Amino acid sequence: MVKREFRLPDVGEGLTEAEVVAWRVAPGDVVAVNDVLVEVETAKAAVELPSPFAGTVAALLVEPGRTVPVGTPIVAVETAEAGDAGDGAAATLTGEAGPDGRIATLVGYGPRPGAAARRPRRGGAPAPAPVPDAPRSAAGTQHGGFAAVGVQQSHHAALPEPAPATVPLAKPPVRKLARDLGIDLRTVDGSGPGGVITRDDVRTAATPTAETGTRREPVRGVRRATAAAVVASAFTAPHVTEFLAVDVTATMALRDRLRATREYADVPLSPLAFVAKAVCLALRRTAVLNARWDEPAGEIVFHDRVRLGIAAATPRGLLVPTIRDADTLSLRELAGALDDLATTARAGRTTPADLTGGTFTITNVGVFGVDSGTPILNPGEAAILAVGAIKEAPWVVDGALAVRTVCQLALSFDHRLVDGEQGSRFLADVGAVLTDPGLALTW
Repeated sequence: MVKREFRLPDVGEGLTEAEVVAWRVAPGDVVAVNDVLVEVETAKAAVELPSPFAGTVAALLVEPGRTVPVGTPIVAVETAEAGDAGDGAAATLTGEAGPDGRIATLVGYGPRPGAAARRPRRGGAPAPAPVPDAPRSAAGTQHGGFAAVGVQQSHHAALPEPAPATVPLAKPPVRKLARDLGIDLRTVDGSGPGGVITRDDVRTAATPTAETGTRREPVRGVRRATAAAVVASAFTAPHVTEFLAVDVTATMALRDRLRATREYADVPLSPLAFVAKAVCLALRRTAVLNARWDEPAGEIVFHDRVRLGIAAATPRGLLVPTIRDADTLSLRELAGALDDLATTARAGRTTPADLTGGTFTITNVGVFGVDSGTPILNPGEAAILAVGAIKEAPWVVDGALAVRTVCQLALSFDHRLVDGEQGSRFLADVGAVLTDPGLALTW
């Protein structure tokens, strides 16, 4: 038997670390190629990592809740003799070198030999210097996407081998409860059979914390990424926020008529779909709001297409998944895309690729009953639109007071590239289309 270590792979988008959320296996379990070993969480998404080889789990080297750099050994698996990784694995296992020496992954190939080492993280230690290629086993692999394959050892200096960690015995629901309560399972004595930690054990451990009136929770994953992004945005881009109250009575009436038609019978036609369509139309008329400020180059970069970000509150925190080429979609297609986006985000299946590259963002604070706010720009974007609650309110119509359906809009924009006139014209255009949807036919 040969013991192989599976190292934390780069799950994409240049991420340098991940948190081990929950193990799907335990020491002694027999695994096949592509069996899920562990769930990890990065700053962008939660990902399940499958095994790149078959064998028996020998040891779990990283405890749940711990954040480790890419390349860290996280699990050891005993396999058959070298060259016999399981049925069919020897010929097709990711991690084998291609014709040009690069390492195969499930989404292509890793870097070419001699490629530059990974940049150091801010405030962290520098990346290991490249070392000459050396013979490696089939376990030394490189990852470029979502496959669970090890990091190619021939391109990076070997990391120190940590001593196998003692993983607290607890089922996934108990581990989640501990995370929610801010309890370190390593400090809890298990009362279950064989020392297994139970829910009652976790609640008992949480009692002293509750008695102090405070609770501490590590800042990690999406929360840490969100905090870094909004701080960078707030102190880099000079924000300007403008507000507009809009009479959306005609748009809501149009929504009701469309929902009664055969074409829209199976489409969840939300008010947000009309806002998204109005935004895409207005961006055609004021293209600078679909641009970004490139400080190093001293340029304004205009985007040909609208990649529309939708801020979504999920169990993992605030995410901004995007709709590609939103400006090319019909109202019906936008409605379907918004529903798919929300469903995927709530289920925690949004991929890192879908969380990057946005060019304009909408945040719908109205779903929480909030009228308005001052949204902070998504880094790299020129503007963000906050949509408030849609509700009945007194409104002056033809000189007389009437009850209308009203919504508040708030537009924040980067004043480095968007002037007040441009931001005002864009916001007015969005409001005009929502007030009179028929204008869309004239633009």
